[in-house]
Amino acid sequence: MQLKHLRTLLAPQDGPSKVTALAWAPNNSKLAVCTVDRIVLLFDEHGEKRDKFSTKPANPDLGKKCYQVTGLVFSPDSTKIVVGQSDNIIFVYKIGEQWGDKKVICNKIILQSAVTTLIWPVQQPTFIFGLADGKVKLGNVKGSKSQTIYSSESYVVSLTSSPSGQGILCGHADGTIVRYTFDNDSELSKGPVCKHSCSPYALSWSLTSIVAAGCDRRVMVYNHSGFISGVMLLILYIVCV
Repeated sequence: MQLKHLRTLLAPQDGPSKVTALAWAPNNSKLAVCTVDRIVLLFDEHGEKRDKFSTKPANPDLGKKCYQVTGLVFSPDSTKIVVGQSDNIIFVYKIGEQWGDKKVICNKIILQSAVTTLIWPVQQPTFIFGLADGKVKLGNVKGSKSQTIYSSESYVVSLTSSPSGQGILCGHADGTIVRYTFDNDSELSKGPVCKHSCSPYALSWSLTSIVAAGCDRRVMVYNHSGFISGVMLLILYIVCV
């Protein structure tokens, strides 16, 4: 695989300006990016900035800088954006189909802990989010309540879905990778899959394997049973020497 730099969408800033969240629309026509200024920028498929909108705090009395945007995900029809925040709230914005359509909040979910990550699996009617208190929950754009999938004692650092959208993997700060399936007839078991060497901030689920990476500068490949792939160990050995 060869990666090629095409263009820079956001120029470097003077001082810290971390990109806190980004998301591609399912129709591949929009890219949403948010930095520490809490403004969501919308780019088209060519990388041109076409629109933007400001987010808002859960409690306006605490000021406009009391939170950070920690997650973004588009709805399946690409007309809504779910925004997760560090001040214990999720807002759902209706952005419309055309550039320049009015951006309005159509729903919000008040929580007991900060949102840390968000995904919306394909063919699922609900989005999924992780919290700083270790819980993983289901959310609906039409309701103000959420449903807990499972709870743990470790901060949720990453989420990813299976290619079919019928299952998810959750990465926790203690290195644990947990699997949950929506299909009760699935041959894959629910629960902990493996213990990664560090917090798996990058996590992916392919047809044949699970890929995880964190701050130890290693990319590990596991099979669906949680065992490290021999091919990946060989690649790691070659790189190290």
